[in-house]
Amino acid sequence: MAEPGIPQAAELPQPAAVANPLLAAFLAWLVPGAGHLMLRRAARAGLFFVVVLVSLAIGCSLHGNLYTPVAGQPLTYLATLGCMGLGLPYFILRYLVGYHGDVVSAGFEYGTAFVLTAGLMNLLLVLDAWDIASGKKD
Repeated sequence: MAEPGIPQAAELPQPAAVANPLLAAFLAWLVPGAGHLMLRRAARAGLFFVVVLVSLAIGCSLHGNLYTPVAGQPLTYLATLGCMGLGLPYFILRYLVGYHGDVVSAGFEYGTAFVLTAGLMNLLLVLDAWDIASGKKD
């Protein structure tokens, strides 16, 4: 039984979409910050672009691993998906530059953590762009 004065779920206003969430999420994945730029959040877009790419640059300077799938090692598939969260920078490093990292480097483990963190961070920013575009977040 409904209490007087309390709106029911059907009566609550639904958030209005600001932009196409799918396009915002795709742009946010493709280039870090691009989805937020499309949503007219330039300061946020610039900050996200810098944070993700600086993290990636630190990881590469430490010769961290840019994961690729290895047969018989299922966790490499998850790590590869995490790194692919970088979007275009992943494919540029992997296919155009041929970057792999250097396992004998002193900073290999730290560098790998930075590279993977950059990809996972960008995936969170994709979700943020989706929420803003769909009107669930300001």
